Amino acid sequence: MKVTDFDFYLPEELIAQCPLEKRDEARLMLLDKNTGEIEHKIFKDIIDYLEPGDCLVLNDTRVLPARLIGSKENTGGKIEFLLLKRIDKDKWETLVKPGKRAQVGTRFVFGDGELKAEVVSVEEDGNRIVKFEYEGIFEEVLDKLGQMPLPPYIKEKLEDKEMYQTVYSKEQGSAAAPTAGLHFTEELLKKIEEKGVNIAFLTLHVGLGTFRPVKVENIQDHNMHSEYYTMSKETADIINKTRKNGKSIIAVGTTSCRTLETIGNDEGEVREQSGWTDIFIYPGYKYKMVDKLITNFHLPESTLIMLVSALAGRENVMNAYDTAVKERYRFFSFGDAMFIK
Repeated sequence: MKVTDFDFYLPEELIAQCPLEKRDEARLMLLDKNTGEIEHKIFKDIIDYLEPGDCLVLNDTRVLPARLIGSKENTGGKIEFLLLKRIDKDKWETLVKPGKRAQVGTRFVFGDGELKAEVVSVEEDGNRIVKFEYEGIFEEVLDKLGQMPLPPYIKEKLEDKEMYQTVYSKEQGSAAAPTAGLHFTEELLKKIEEKGVNIAFLTLHVGLGTFRPVKVENIQDHNMHSEYYTMSKETADIINKTRKNGKSIIAVGTTSCRTLETIGNDEGEVREQSGWTDIFIYPGYKYKMVDKLITNFHLPESTLIMLVSALAGRENVMNAYDTAVKERYRFFSFGDAMFIK
């Protein structure tokens, strides 16, 4: 399959620049994966399509305010750090702009000197391994000095950092939000539970590779980035019970979906597990765990639209995206939602 098979025309004005004030008031497109039939609803209507005994699987990762603006210790030259991956307690793999200012041994200062950094090494891809110095707890320093690492297509400043976190976010470590979950409110989740739907949490820390374009013509030649995941025994038990009872497993977002498909065995069972996944799901892939998917509208030619097409069929998905453009749905991280049922 070619990457161009997943291209579509998207007017720039449909890229949502800010979140809705009421999370669950986003629009919701229903897509029947078997017939391709489309319906238009509001996100809070999702409760009408969940059955007692179904299992909703949510990713409880929390986005780090991983964008740091600082200066070179001696010259004062401006620098921007983006924290990508923790190597150990105070060492991080980072993306640095401009890179030429960040040679090995160079030191940088952030805030009023509350945070300092030294470049330890330069990786093959140009990323820097950096060692931080600070007093107290790193996450608290970062919360004070860091900014949310919003995707490159969002140009507006985010006034409230919590709007780029799900209401159930808990485990610090993501470079981006699992955006399908942004539509849920605490009230809506409570109503879903009261209906008898099981809610299970797993963690996958989203990497910036999620925004990396596919640069090869043949999609099978694409190398996926890897991301860290963990699933508890409690979550595994809930999912296995759901499967045993013949009810639906509904992944909230492509991150939950990729984690479930990584952990699931050929019998459709999961177990307590953690590790790194670089699973690449595209048409031809046979889903083992996920029956239904709640997701946002993704970038043209992205690995995420390929994942969705593997579940609902490429023609159905491309038709749904053309419909979304015609109906003026809002796209990407702060945009509207789709439920593949």
